[in-house]
Amino acid sequence: MEQKSKNPWSWIPSLYFAEGLPYVAVMVVAGIMYKRLGLANDTIAMYTGWLNLPWVIKPLWSPFVEIFKTKRWWIVLMQLVLGVGLAGVAFSLHATHWVQLTFAFLFLVAFSSATHDIACDGFYMLALPAHNQAAFMGIRNTSYRIAMITGQGLLVMLAGYIEQMTQNLKVAWMIVYGIFTALFILLLALHKFSLPRPDGDHSLEANSVSHILREFGGTFVSFFQKKQVWGTLLFILFYRFGEAQITVISKLFMLDQRSAGGLGLSTEEVGFLYGVVSVVFLLLGGILGGVFISRNGLKYWLWPMGLMINVPHLTYVYLSQFYPTSLWAVSTCVAIEQFGYGFGFVAFMVYLMYFSEGKYKTAHYAICTGIMALGMMLPTMVAGKVQKWLGYPHFFLWVMFCTVFTFIGVAVVKVDKDFGKKKI
Repeated sequence: MEQKSKNPWSWIPSLYFAEGLPYVAVMVVAGIMYKRLGLANDTIAMYTGWLNLPWVIKPLWSPFVEIFKTKRWWIVLMQLVLGVGLAGVAFSLHATHWVQLTFAFLFLVAFSSATHDIACDGFYMLALPAHNQAAFMGIRNTSYRIAMITGQGLLVMLAGYIEQMTQNLKVAWMIVYGIFTALFILLLALHKFSLPRPDGDHSLEANSVSHILREFGGTFVSFFQKKQVWGTLLFILFYRFGEAQITVISKLFMLDQRSAGGLGLSTEEVGFLYGVVSVVFLLLGGILGGVFISRNGLKYWLWPMGLMINVPHLTYVYLSQFYPTSLWAVSTCVAIEQFGYGFGFVAFMVYLMYFSEGKYKTAHYAICTGIMALGMMLPTMVAGKVQKWLGYPHFFLWVMFCTVFTFIGVAVVKVDKDFGKKKI
């Protein structure tokens, strides 16, 4: 009984910190590391684009996490694999083929992280009663944001400090990924003992496997039979078309020397911008976006939020045209852009929930998030080549033009006028 009644505070914050940390290590920190170690922008964009793939195909193997073993078992196992993968990145940096080896270990981390996400979210629903699930949603999100601050903020700033102290870039990044590894060893040890063992968390009986697999096939068939599914696919793939391209390139622009068209910021300054300023204003935008939708509904805010996720990209047009030297000016631009992204992204996620309503709500939402990852993966992979061809000033103008694609997606979907509106 003691195991079942564990205080949620003893495991939820650390579990969702563990969920956010590897995603940041793969999708943000790795790009900054590759830039500092001399890789070209188009190569970095291609590599980091491919690292989205495990999240794209995550719905395909989620039934196996459901069928085999327990969610708790999967969490502990994936945290062990994540520790191994992060250690592999650290130790591969001094190898002859360090680019290929680090990418291979980062892909292992990405795959393990996507599997860890499936297990964590399933475990959360099993280990908590419904009223506590809603109550701790804010704690989940806050813990995830703390992981972002830790990874793309504090650890990137630490890498910059070590770079200056040692004048050895690979040593600096080896230490950073060594710290990622140490954190996962500690999280693994903690969760081995702190996670509860809910009654509902068990592997399925053998005679249930075929039923689950049939249901799994049925979820995909029913997804593509839903009304306005093709419009929804356009919406998911196009809503973040500009933002998907700017996500990686913006950080490379900050790090590139002024002679190459960048702002020439240090690793520490980029860590501060994207680990502190970015996260604070992203969170603020997300909170306000949720409040506004709860007042007027998704339909009312869909077009304005589509504007808000795109128009603030003008800050990068300004930065690439005028090259301000003040960190305060650059910080203000990042704050504006990230606030707009946080505010506009709320409409996107709420629409995914709206479209997923029905018998297979959870499975359809997972399919939507997989398509969402594809919508990030493809533009990211080509963004480096587009930037190399156009140069930074014209690349950011191209991103502004991509606002057209967002509104193509917004225009083809229809939403119930009361969806998302708080009932009085």
